[in-house]
Formats: sequence, C-alpha cells, structure tokens
Amino acid sequence: MPAPPPFSTAHLMAIIVSIRNATKDYRLGKVTVPALRGVSLDVNSGEFLSIAGPSGSGKTTLLNLIGCVDTPTSGVVEVAGHNTAELGERALTRLRLYTIGFIFQSFNLVSVLDVFRNVELPLLLQRTLSARERAERVHSLLERVGLKDYIKHRPSELSGGQRQRVAIARALVTRPKLVLADEPTANLDSVTGQNILDLMRELNHADGTTFIFSTHDARVMSFAHAIIRLADGKLASAADSGATAAEVAEMGHPAQGAAQP
Repeated sequence: MPAPPPFSTAHLMAIIVSIRNATKDYRLGKVTVPALRGVSLDVNSGEFLSIAGPSGSGKTTLLNLIGCVDTPTSGVVEVAGHNTAELGERALTRLRLYTIGFIFQSFNLVSVLDVFRNVELPLLLQRTLSARERAERVHSLLERVGLKDYIKHRPSELSGGQRQRVAIARALVTRPKLVLADEPTANLDSVTGQNILDLMRELNHADGTTFIFSTHDARVMSFAHAIIRLADGKLASAADSGATAAEVAEMGHPAQGAAQP
C-alpha cells in the first residue's frame, strides 16, 4: 500500500467539530442503554480521522451526532461553529445539505431513482448549479468510482459494492467541508476499496475536505492522520497515522485534536 501523503497543516485553520461531554441514551422498554458516556473531542478542519472500536462501542452513534442525524441526551455538539442543539429543523437541514456529506452503512439510496439521479439529488436540493454543471459533476464522480456504465441502473439492479459506491459519490458530489463515513469500505472488494480511499485522500489533501470514518478496516485506519478509539461509549485511546490496528491497540497516544473527558 502506498504511504499517505504528508499531513498538510495548510487547511487546519479552524475547529470544524467540537464535542463536550456528549452522552446518548436509548430507551429499550423500561431499560436505559447508554451508547455514549461523556465524549469530548475536537476535530480540526482538514483532518482525516478514523474512529475505531468494537461493535457497540458507540462509533455510529457518534457519527450520527456529528452529522445532525441525532441529538445528544446531554452535552454540546458543535459543527462548523453551530451548536446543533440551538438549531431548528430548517437550519439543521441546511447544515447537512451544504456542509456535510454522509456515507451511510445501509446506503440510504432512493429506490425509484437511477444511479445518476441518486447522485444528482443533493445538487438539485442545493439549487446552485445549472443542469449542465450538475451533469458534468455527477458524470465525473461516477467515472471516478467506476460506475460510468451504470448510470441508468436503479439500486435494486446493483450489487452491494456498487450501491456503496453510489452512496460515496452522492456524499462527495456537493464538495462538502465535512464527510462522515460509516464503514465506507465494508461492502467493497480490496481493489475498489483502495481506489475509493485514494479518491478521499486526494480530496482531503487537495481541497482540505475533513473526513471522519467509523471503521473496523485496518486499510482505512492506515490512511488516517489520527485514530480515535471508542470502548463502551467512552474515548479510550488513539494513535498517529501509519499504525496498524494492532499497533494502535498498543500505543495509546492522544489523538490529534482529541480532548479526554
């Protein structure tokens, strides 16, 4: 695997995500299940950050809070300078639309739309580009993720890996400041996964796009500038980029931008 490019500090000009003592509880009948237990974390603009941990550690919950898909039970979550608890639904929608790209593990594609329309949809909602500009951007991204021959296919006609690539293209098409990815390589073969990681690394390095991943994949972790580890809903340990999953478990260094609770 080629080494990631040197970590550039040119884009680290502001904190894009700030979390203070965030908790998240879920009710299952009469039982309260804590998913996050007082997590505090700062992410600088331009970082390429991996959140690692076993299933049930709180990785997806943390991404959902950052992505304004869910709200904390207590604590503060700020995204792009906005306290998400203080925003109404319209403001949250605008923040998600113009600032955040989200790659869901379950894809969340629109079943009645073909590949082209699924990827174009966020641009239509933004209403900032002409039809020709939208088409050029969508075609360019679909070619880069290897789906240029599938633009008329609907999600039901695609494999899991193909649907994952559509979801990735949709998340990147608006050129968001922040991309959140929940297990982005889980449904991809090794070659396709490598190509997707190369694309994301290129966007991060060239444009300063901030990426936050939830992953079990050692390949993704090896690309990261920093690794945050969660265990039982708490920030556990981290390591600088380049470490393998085994090395990460052994190092226990503070993650770049992380604040221990």
